[in-house]
Amino acid sequence: MAKDIPAFFKEKLNDAKNQFERTIDCKHTEFDDLYPYMSEQPQFFWYKRYVAWQELLTIVKLADELDVSWKDEFNEAQQRFIEKKVLDAKVLDDWYGKKRTEA
Repeated sequence: MAKDIPAFFKEKLNDAKNQFERTIDCKHTEFDDLYPYMSEQPQFFWYKRYVAWQELLTIVKLADELDVSWKDEFNEAQQRFIEKKVLDAKVLDDWYGKKRTEA
């Protein structure tokens, strides 16, 4: 049975975006379950952010290679962050936009 590739990637993009956003918010993720003994280490939160970011970038790269649109799942600023590929403090601070950071 063939899968609907665009729908499949939309689901995977949303999963990866949710996982990354959970790391920004310091919430539990699947990664915590893989390394429960690391959760008390301060660097663990940064590490799991990088892992979630890389997962998101990988899915976007595959979507691009298959000509599957991914940009509709993200706002313009998030699209720019993804296209630059570098996870830095600006991405973490501005991922949700000014409305979130001002609230």
